[in-house]
Amino acid sequence: MRDIRIATAQFEHRDNDKAYNLARIDELTARAVADPSNRAEVVCFHECSISGYTFLQHLSYADMAALAERVPGGPSTEALIGVARKHGVIVMAGLVEIDDAGKLYNTYVTVGPDGYVTKFRKLHPFVSPHLSPGDGHHVIELLGVKVGFLICYDNNLPENARVTALMGAEVIVAPHVTMCTPSNMPGRGPVDRAVWDNRAADPDTLRREFDGPKGRGWLMRWLPARAWENGVFVVFANPIGVDGDTIKPGLSLVLDAFGEVIAECRTFEDEVVVATCKAATYDGASGRRYLRARRPELYAKMTEPHPPGHEPVTKPGWALAQPADE
Repeated sequence: MRDIRIATAQFEHRDNDKAYNLARIDELTARAVADPSNRAEVVCFHECSISGYTFLQHLSYADMAALAERVPGGPSTEALIGVARKHGVIVMAGLVEIDDAGKLYNTYVTVGPDGYVTKFRKLHPFVSPHLSPGDGHHVIELLGVKVGFLICYDNNLPENARVTALMGAEVIVAPHVTMCTPSNMPGRGPVDRAVWDNRAADPDTLRREFDGPKGRGWLMRWLPARAWENGVFVVFANPIGVDGDTIKPGLSLVLDAFGEVIAECRTFEDEVVVATCKAATYDGASGRRYLRARRPELYAKMTEPHPPGHEPVTKPGWALAQPADE
């Protein structure tokens, strides 16, 4: 690994308004590269940041197929390449993909000034039954750094981060749309729209909501563990503001390989921050020792299939009588 400057952004996307969302991606990418002394080499945005996310729960297959695009070659991927070329930086963002067979995916796209680089399909798709799961973990070499990808709910399962780290990832990019959703966990739940709308007059109430167990308090229970237990940097990107019928708290951040926050968005506005992920931190991280201490011969139970009647369930909390924990 080498030292690399990675930016993570938050912005309030608009549902099914790709032109607007791509314009916000363009403007925030410009901010990420504006400081010559701290110029981002990679800029990361949240899942489905191009299309919008939570509103997908209400769409039919036909509606989602009309929204979806090919990757590569679709208009949004081409527009994203234009942003990367304009600003001379790697850009990552999410959308709904459709393949030749008509299957739909929650897909995260990576492009650079020279064109399309790669894509990752969410392994545990949430929000809509019309989305198909991706078929594997993914790690690439990018600017001299090994980068892996996990989208939102993928990160809630420790196995996914562990496998990605074992594949050589030094940085895991983790685009989300999360927090402030229904849950049976004490203290969690949605943020009232009125509290968001009144943020200018009463920012303290909103900050308590965002930083408490509905938001950052919950996130910090587990996401730093993914970085610490595997000895990897984690780049978390999340939207701010109205997302479908929910309010999202932003809080996009970068964790170092010890699970410490090294950069974080802390405003109620569209924002981008740049963090330097240092090779020396990666080399000295405790998680690197933990990976070497494993005894795989003891872990056969982890690869057994689900017993009958216990098939995987990854439905969103707002669609279940007993809410999920994402």
